[in-house]
Amino acid sequence: MSHTAHIRSHRKPRRSASTIAMRTGVASGVLGTLAVAAAAGSANAAEPVTQTLELPVLTGDLAAQVAQSAQATQQAAANYQLQAERDAAAAAAAKEAKKDLADAKAEATKKAEAARKAAAERATRNAERTTLTSTSSDSSSSYTSTSTSTATGSAAAVIAFVKAQIGDAYVSGGTGPNSWDCSGLMQTAFKQVGISLPRVSQDQSTAGTQVSLDNLQPGDILYWGSAGSAYHVAVYVGDGMFVGAQNPSTGVAEKPLSYDPPTGAVRVL
Repeated sequence: MSHTAHIRSHRKPRRSASTIAMRTGVASGVLGTLAVAAAAGSANAAEPVTQTLELPVLTGDLAAQVAQSAQATQQAAANYQLQAERDAAAAAAAKEAKKDLADAKAEATKKAEAARKAAAERATRNAERTTLTSTSSDSSSSYTSTSTSTATGSAAAVIAFVKAQIGDAYVSGGTGPNSWDCSGLMQTAFKQVGISLPRVSQDQSTAGTQVSLDNLQPGDILYWGSAGSAYHVAVYVGDGMFVGAQNPSTGVAEKPLSYDPPTGAVRVL
């Protein structure tokens, strides 16, 4: 036995003719397929294929909706601004109304206080006049009977002026020509004869020489209240009578001394 007899042969086994024929047919089919594909590829390369991408187009309805949305947004902004302006105007009006109310209350308080003071002053004057009437009634006949009734010169001019104003209205602060208060009438009357009197009754009650009520002369200035703080003045016209701007009820009137007896008198003529 040969020394290589036990080693298996390394030669590949032979393939059968049928196997070779089948594989040859498969290869031929593959090659044919590749040829057809190549031909198709060449044809396709000659005519390139283009692909169009279609973008979405806004339709008329969508555009209208966008416009409406923008308009609604603008209208909402306008409404907001208008409301803000109205709120600011309302706040300003409320602030102004509150201020006006405070001013009205202050003015009403001021007027009420003035009315209270005026009422108290009238009550004081009435009380003083009542006291003067009760204490002077016994002496009124004495100074009436001894007073001079004949006016001459400047006194006659003053008396003529005040008598010409009888019937005019009494107005606080009035200085003529158709309405007077007591001191305004005295100041204007004595100005007719060149005598300048102070404006108010308090000062007129100390403007001349003090005279007693039982030695009165026509043209003397009568006063009610204390000298220097008198609240009323008039002029003595003789025969126990005086003329003065009394009050809103009587206006300028001529009255007897007993109607409202004076406190004192001053002589400036």
